[in-house]
Amino acid sequence: MNSKRIGFIGLGLIGGSIARAIRRCFPSSEILAYDTDRDSLSLAMADGIIDYACTKIDEHYGTCDYIFLCTPVSYNSGYLSSLKEILRPGCILTDVGSVKTDIHLKIIELGLEANFIGGHPMAGSEKTGFSNSTAHLVENAYYVLTPSAKVPDEAVQRMREMVAAIGAIPIILGYQEHDYITASVSHLPHIIAASLVNLIKVSDSEDGLMKTIAAGGFKDITRIASSSPVMWQQICLTNGENISRILGDYIDYLGAIRQALDSGNQSELYDLFYTAREYRNSIPNASLGPIKKVFAVYCDIIDEAGGIATIATILASNNISIKNIGIIHNREFEEGVLRIEFYEEDPSLKAVELLRKYRYTVYER
Repeated sequence: MNSKRIGFIGLGLIGGSIARAIRRCFPSSEILAYDTDRDSLSLAMADGIIDYACTKIDEHYGTCDYIFLCTPVSYNSGYLSSLKEILRPGCILTDVGSVKTDIHLKIIELGLEANFIGGHPMAGSEKTGFSNSTAHLVENAYYVLTPSAKVPDEAVQRMREMVAAIGAIPIILGYQEHDYITASVSHLPHIIAASLVNLIKVSDSEDGLMKTIAAGGFKDITRIASSSPVMWQQICLTNGENISRILGDYIDYLGAIRQALDSGNQSELYDLFYTAREYRNSIPNASLGPIKKVFAVYCDIIDEAGGIATIATILASNNISIKNIGIIHNREFEEGVLRIEFYEEDPSLKAVELLRKYRYTVYER
């Protein structure tokens, strides 16, 4: 990609990370941005990530070769209406939302199909805002592109090349197919996790015994229940039809499992766990899907004063940052006494090598 002018509307975690990646890969490009948070724009200017901070959506965006719409879904319609008046032919308009049907329907309504290629970078963080953005956030992550029916093939190819250049893995899908897939592998799991946590909450005794012993495996499989309530409310409202469809299939499947339990059907119960184990083990062990991977290792330590401190010191002295560390008290389904979580994959791999060098028994997931 030659030197281009690239506009951002919204410069939070995702928008800021993509802007940083573009600045790193295409340093001669001009980047302009609009955000209601003036501090984010000031920080982006100070960091040299953007060249222009816009106070509104105006004619500056009419000169862009690419425009990334990186705002909450509920704000998209207003910005699209503003862009319709100034968007130039040949400009690629894209977004980063995790639900695609709503925005595609709005694009069709406004007559912007010749410009629009929907986008969904399958990466994120529990942190928010431009201050937490990184140039490598989307590296090695799937980046789904959902081209409109009237967008030229040449524009789709340019967008693929842009995505690949910043280190992501482009995948082309229809917007309806995208929403059904994400409903199945991302949206439904979040609903299951949230409902399971709430089930335990209302089933717990007054002394909170379930909560006390629910660490370990339970906390791992329900980790995504800690996600933003507002974001998941909006996802459910915008992709409700697909989620309801797959949720219905899941409820039917749960009913079949309950029937197998009630009838004591040995073969069906065995097949439930055997097929799940085989299919899960066939899934590539990489942080490429819509649910962010946790980089954690587990190791055995002797119960003695300073045991955790020793490991923390070993890692810190080798410039390995720890996100979280703690003893696992409920180890019914876990190997390892100590769980250590890292921010990224490379530090976790280095930690495994280092701890084994010091003769710790380390278990990887």
